[in-house]
Amino acid sequence: MNDAEMEKLVGEVMQGMTQNEQNTKVERFRVLNPMAKKGQILFTGSSLMEQFPIQELLMNMGSDLVIYNRGIGGYTTDDMLAHMEEQVFGTEPSVIFINIGTNDLGNNSQPFEVQLEKMLGNYEQILTQIRERLPQTKVYMMAYYPVNETDKVPEGWGAGLFVNRNNRNLPVANAAVKVLAEKMGNTYIDVNEGLTDERGMLKAEYTVEGIHMYANGYRVVLENMKPYLGL
Repeated sequence: MNDAEMEKLVGEVMQGMTQNEQNTKVERFRVLNPMAKKGQILFTGSSLMEQFPIQELLMNMGSDLVIYNRGIGGYTTDDMLAHMEEQVFGTEPSVIFINIGTNDLGNNSQPFEVQLEKMLGNYEQILTQIRERLPQTKVYMMAYYPVNETDKVPEGWGAGLFVNRNNRNLPVANAAVKVLAEKMGNTYIDVNEGLTDERGMLKAEYTVEGIHMYANGYRVVLENMKPYLGL
């Protein structure tokens, strides 16, 4: 087996492991949701939401706000559309904060513009379902976070991370999401103030590998979110 074949095999194995992990999370949410207190706040989306340590940060602030997190790492808008019950409807929230779509944009198989158009179409379907099932629920559509394209790029597989998902394209995507929010009667929020360095990149001390954040980065985001959370 040559290097290319080995790399392909490893990629397939990793993809299978990720899929199994995602399926397990969906099943856990399905079982857990009936136990949730209804009418509370929901965080949902992909890993950028899943890794938001909201309960720990709230406890540190002395807040007893109830927030359920139903983010799933690696999820795209296609995935969310397939699991709306588990990720959205099961908790019957009165407020939703949603961050979904960056994995769509990070797919390098097609040009950014093509990926963006497809993502926005799916996002609109997600919002339409929410409006139909939860017409009284307030929906906040979060801006995508900036990335750090230079300081912590992982070797090997990290080479393609920022082909489409970069600080040139993300503002374009955010502008499009803002337009979609206005179209759907939802609220677009940019809570990224304080996350970037003098270059406009996500601060190195906040990020794991240029995309995902440590708790110190999320603490900045939470400070910006306080007006929307009533804190």
